[in-house]
Amino acid sequence: MSSNPAKNSSRNNRDHWQIAESLLPGAGLGGYSLPREVRFVIREGRGGRLVSVDGREYVDFVCGAGATIIGHNHPAVIEAVRERAGRGMHFFGALNDAALELAEELAAAIPCAERIIFTTTGSEATAYCMRIARAATGRPRVLKFEGAYHGNHDYAAFSMFPAAPAKYPAAKPDVGGVPVALDATMSVAPFNDLATVEKILAEQSEEIAAVMVEPVQRVIFPHDGFLAGLRALTHRYGVLLIFDEVVTGFRLAYGGAQEYFGVRPDLASYGKIVGGGGPLGCVAGRADLLETTNPGRKGRADYAYINGTLHGNPVAAAAGLATLRVLRESGFYDRFHARADEFRGALTDVLTQTGVPAIVAGAASFWQFLFTERAPANQMEVLASGMQRSAALDLELLRGGVYVLPNVRRFFSAAHDAADQAAVTAALGRACRALAT
Repeated sequence: MSSNPAKNSSRNNRDHWQIAESLLPGAGLGGYSLPREVRFVIREGRGGRLVSVDGREYVDFVCGAGATIIGHNHPAVIEAVRERAGRGMHFFGALNDAALELAEELAAAIPCAERIIFTTTGSEATAYCMRIARAATGRPRVLKFEGAYHGNHDYAAFSMFPAAPAKYPAAKPDVGGVPVALDATMSVAPFNDLATVEKILAEQSEEIAAVMVEPVQRVIFPHDGFLAGLRALTHRYGVLLIFDEVVTGFRLAYGGAQEYFGVRPDLASYGKIVGGGGPLGCVAGRADLLETTNPGRKGRADYAYINGTLHGNPVAAAAGLATLRVLRESGFYDRFHARADEFRGALTDVLTQTGVPAIVAGAASFWQFLFTERAPANQMEVLASGMQRSAALDLELLRGGVYVLPNVRRFFSAAHDAADQAAVTAALGRACRALAT
């Protein structure tokens, strides 16, 4: 296999897929691999679009799993990365100035952030939140919600891809390789159901360290009062509240879901946008809770160990700072959400005109096609919405040059423009007509 740049640049989509099929399990980079008939290899990103190695453009609604909120190749981010990389790509063990500047900005932006710890990924951030909660309370359990995604670690693997309702609060992993012993450390409840949460807390509060919730679970928005109700219940039962803001952080508002919904948790996990698309995340929260991670506490039973070679990486921190400066511009979120509403309305019009009985679920910059009459309240309602039909629609969109992951929540970015909207509505029209034949 040649490493010659000239030879590599001449490879087409088929050449790259031969490499993928011979070396990567499932010919993918993780949990997703596109079906053979629509798969492509990305060469670069430009604004709201991707370009394949064959030169085909795709309007991108995966957006780096939500990280590229201001689009690909934003000049401010590229310049910040270029400048910072020239002063060192990576350090370890001692502080660096870029990480400190970012920590200061994050603490000013995040309502619950009395202290900050850095991570490399959002998955690390959610795992550390659980560890901190357990260390601080001395309790083993975390209550999560059915269908919530909290990363790739063992504790997140419970009711992540459920096909049927759990026997609440019993938790079972739905992936292989997770030790059976961990079943006793997780509990599960349905999203948007305060009555079930209260019942579980009443029965298990002496064991539960925290309730962890995605403020927007995939594409499901909380009912009025649900997040505030969780805050009240966790206070009443002496349990910590964790917001998983890996996706909602800096996307719903500059202060994330905490600002958008007006509810402050005890701890919150972040990834995606805080690194400007680079390898960086963080945990923010109450000072007393974050103090459990202080290296000076090593050897104590309540010490929550955190460590990572890339924690606070200076290049990722510089990319994050550049991204946050754009997000701080006057009127950014008003324009962003208004543009997303317009885009979602245009997609809804196409579904109506073509007689396709689906909705564009979501709000703000979140969206997904679901074959149902109303927005779902929980994961079971999503599963009941005709997932095979929405997957078929998504595959037709991929054929038409629109990058979505079938049956996976997607995003708008601030880089999506009128030309992107015209291209996507035309592709959706063709997709709807193809499904009708």
